[in-house]
Amino acid sequence: MAPEKVARCLETDDENDSDKHEIESEGNDNDENSVTSEVKHESISKPRRKKKRGIIYLSTIPKFMNVTKVREIFSEYGEIGRVYLQPDIPKIEEGKKQKKKKTPFRHFTEGWIEFESKKVAKHVAATLNNKQIDTRKKSKFYDLMWNIKYLPRFKWIHLSERLAYERAVHKQRLRTEIAQAKREANFFSYNVDMSKKLKRKREAGEAMSNFEIPNIKQRDTDMEIRKKKNANNQGQQSGDRAEFIESLFS
Repeated sequence: MAPEKVARCLETDDENDSDKHEIESEGNDNDENSVTSEVKHESISKPRRKKKRGIIYLSTIPKFMNVTKVREIFSEYGEIGRVYLQPDIPKIEEGKKQKKKKTPFRHFTEGWIEFESKKVAKHVAATLNNKQIDTRKKSKFYDLMWNIKYLPRFKWIHLSERLAYERAVHKQRLRTEIAQAKREANFFSYNVDMSKKLKRKREAGEAMSNFEIPNIKQRDTDMEIRKKKNANNQGQQSGDRAEFIESLFS
């Protein structure tokens, strides 16, 4: 064959190969686009569901138990979120002074525990309710039992709202008590001042008690003069009648 024909055949073969590569690359691009569109469609159609959290309620908290101990015990059953224990406010009786302690121990009355999984919270409330806290005889919690309840449809925001309301009520009560104490103190100070003033007046009155008020006779009014005249006339008439009767029977 002539060299010109051979060169032409090689050029046609190269053109055919390049066309095939272009077609294959277009096909691959179309496949990749279809796969990405399917993945996007699946991600849009099936959104990820958030895990619903569950909250359990502890109606009694044993003595010598705090937040760290509660978290340590319940973390064995599942992942724990937030924990809140209601501190006990001791009532001071009137007339008694509260003893000061170097390291006062805080006692808690009730508590709420939030689990990251709702199923775990239900399982914990069902299994641990009315069960012994610790099986070791040397433990402080050997003779104590759990009193746990699962709170359905209860969220942590409900607890925060309740605590905020209780704080507001407590502040209002303190304000009213302080206002009442101020009123009582003002009333007491006012009475003390008045008693001092009255005492001074009494002392001044005793000093003036030796002074005798002069007896000044005033002139009789017309009404008093007429009454006296009428009384005298009636006395004279009654006397005359008595004398006339005595003269008759004598």
